[in-house]
Amino acid sequence: MGKELTKLNVQTQIQTHQSFGTKTTKAVLVAIVYLFLSIFLLLPLAAIFIKAFEKGADVYLASITDPGALSAIRLTLIVLAITVPLSAVFGIAAAWLVTKYDFKGKNVLVTLLDLPFAVSPVIAGLVFVLLFGTTGVFGPWLLDHGVKIVYSLPGIVLATLFVTLPFVARELIPFMQSQGSSEEEASLTLGAGGWKTFWYITLPNIKWALLYGVILCGARAIGEFGAVSVVSGHIRGETNTMPLHIEILYNEYQFSAAFAVASLMSILALITLVLKNILEKKTKTAGKGA
Repeated sequence: MGKELTKLNVQTQIQTHQSFGTKTTKAVLVAIVYLFLSIFLLLPLAAIFIKAFEKGADVYLASITDPGALSAIRLTLIVLAITVPLSAVFGIAAAWLVTKYDFKGKNVLVTLLDLPFAVSPVIAGLVFVLLFGTTGVFGPWLLDHGVKIVYSLPGIVLATLFVTLPFVARELIPFMQSQGSSEEEASLTLGAGGWKTFWYITLPNIKWALLYGVILCGARAIGEFGAVSVVSGHIRGETNTMPLHIEILYNEYQFSAAFAVASLMSILALITLVLKNILEKKTKTAGKGA
């Protein structure tokens, strides 16, 4: 009896020490994570808004309503409005192809989807210049036909499209794989056509994952700098997006104006973050429901 009590006491002490050690480790890890988040995310974000309003609200409003700033905001929204729907259509098509069909080169296609993640955006921009610039592969032909791609809106759209293409597809592929194809097969068996099955079965099932991918795609499009910087030409009032406009203002020592425009991008980023978290929960719920 005494030995059993001793063994029980020892086990209790071990469990107590383990529990204490687990709680201590958890507290330390939480403290480290929040410390890093504060230093590398929250403080810089706060500094942007402090610097933006450093010279008062009048200077802030003047900075974000400046013709150059308004042009950059307008161009950014135009590029966003073009690239996000195109990326969404491509993402749906690619996800449908990968998850519903078996074909030669399927693994190659899946690998190519990750190419924009692996290639530097600057290199992507240089490729477009080499292809469509005035001295590029197709440059002379485009010049003869009065088509301008590099240093204009089409080039910026192409560069942004390249870096945003994978987001929707990469979100939809695992989601559609987890759902399977039993509902689509049942619909086709009952006589519904392919498009009808897509609109009434597939699209409602993937809507939250699709919106999640679109949000990520939009955030990437708004913040893209490298590829756009190469193909835009930095023409103020014409080919400057918001990130490029911020860079020019900063290089010209117009710090308050630069941080004012940067604060707008930060607000967009925060909105994107909130929407992302909401849609992430919706996507997980939809996945469990499937």
